[in-house]
Amino acid sequence: MAIRYPNGKKYAQSDQAGSTKPLKKNSLFSNRGMTLEEDINESNAYYLSRNLAVIHKKPVPVQIVRVDYPARSAAVIKEAYFRQASTTDYNGVYKGKYIDFEAKETNHTSSFPLKNFHAHQISHMKQVEEHGGIAFVLIRFSKTDELFLLPFAALYDFWLRMTDGGRKSITKEEIENRSRSLKLGLSPRIPYLQAVDHVYF
Repeated sequence: MAIRYPNGKKYAQSDQAGSTKPLKKNSLFSNRGMTLEEDINESNAYYLSRNLAVIHKKPVPVQIVRVDYPARSAAVIKEAYFRQASTTDYNGVYKGKYIDFEAKETNHTSSFPLKNFHAHQISHMKQVEEHGGIAFVLIRFSKTDELFLLPFAALYDFWLRMTDGGRKSITKEEIENRSRSLKLGLSPRIPYLQAVDHVYF
């Protein structure tokens, strides 16, 4: 199926930040099995079932333009367009606060490329915080399966550094210094609200 952005360019599905190749599981962690998105969705379901938070993945607005019907009972979408540029991946409510965050994965081991963010996403998260909401990014280093919650304030500092002519990535050390490290568990899979409590409450 061909999906296109509003500017007409084709959308290349990316399973991780900075790559359009299929995600290769690290043999050391292959038994863990799930993508970052699946882990977050499972965690959100856990939080919802315990009435701790209401957080969901945002639907992607898509305009379908061509559908084939190979059989009476089957329809195959052949071409579609994104109606508008997406903002962030997840939003909801926690402890009376609006929550809005993005989730990113990378194969890099020593830095995280800022090219994986778009200016409109940064602008969106900035507006969320200006209006009293909570915005952050969950970053996973796929090869080492390390996971961090990076507050938007820190991300914005690194973004401004880049736009001022500085480095175009965040070093691993910088992420470690300005993030909360998260450990994978069972219930929930990613206990990111513990990090939210520590950073924001």
